[in-house]
Amino acid sequence: MDASLTRFLFDALDVRGAFVRLGTVWQHLHARRTWPPPVAHLAGELSAVAALIAGNLKQPGRITLQIQGHGIVPLAVADCTENLALRAMARSKEALPPALPATARALVGDGQLQLTLDTPALGEPWTSLVALEGETLAEIFAHYLEHSEQQPTRLFLAADANNAAALFLQALPPKAPVQDADGWQRVSTLAATVRREELLTLEAPALLARLFAEEDVRVFAPRPIAVAPPPSREKLARVVRSLGEAQARAIVAEHGELRIDDELSNHSEIFRAEDLDALFATSGQPS
Repeated sequence: MDASLTRFLFDALDVRGAFVRLGTVWQHLHARRTWPPPVAHLAGELSAVAALIAGNLKQPGRITLQIQGHGIVPLAVADCTENLALRAMARSKEALPPALPATARALVGDGQLQLTLDTPALGEPWTSLVALEGETLAEIFAHYLEHSEQQPTRLFLAADANNAAALFLQALPPKAPVQDADGWQRVSTLAATVRREELLTLEAPALLARLFAEEDVRVFAPRPIAVAPPPSREKLARVVRSLGEAQARAIVAEHGELRIDDELSNHSEIFRAEDLDALFATSGQPS
């Protein structure tokens, strides 16, 4: 299942849309994680939203979405470049109740959404910090996008272990004369009939044909989504050096290896005794 973002436009209406499916990218980001299903679903949906927003940036840059709260999931982050290279992570408390809540708001608790845009056009990163408005992640981001862009917005999200998906609709500023006064209400009502399993299993052409069979929809070529490359081994070696040789060797002596995990890209680098021999021999750092 390839990962892609597909934009579409209702030519006879003042409405645009996009569909994100993460497929193999989400499978990579989800692999080996110990997230309970509701936490994984939250991370997957957040990842789909990050790819969606990154694919609609007017200026090249990187978008970072961060949800913080005081609940079961105190932190979830998704990060995507204008080239649709994606990373994501989520943290949950160690002591979990037997039954976890299903909605984002219940998982995160009293929290906030931070959106950071890092683009050369702005000089320095731009950050927006807002309270969470809504119960589901779809409601939270639809509310944010609608108020930030001042246009009616609908957002539908779904995630499981194999895929994460987002369907986005937004009314455009109407042209004069208005092409179809009932167009937005009609297509948003049709979009609301989408089922979770359709979001997770159908490709963009099939999904749009099912939802908008009577509408004139122009579908653009899909853009591939990829996993963002992890930090280089050389960069992580500098982290090992920063520990100092004595501490690094103590960790290897106790555990047989020194593992550095990059949570966002779901990647680990392993350093063993022989690696430390070479690393500290070339670092010029005394024992």
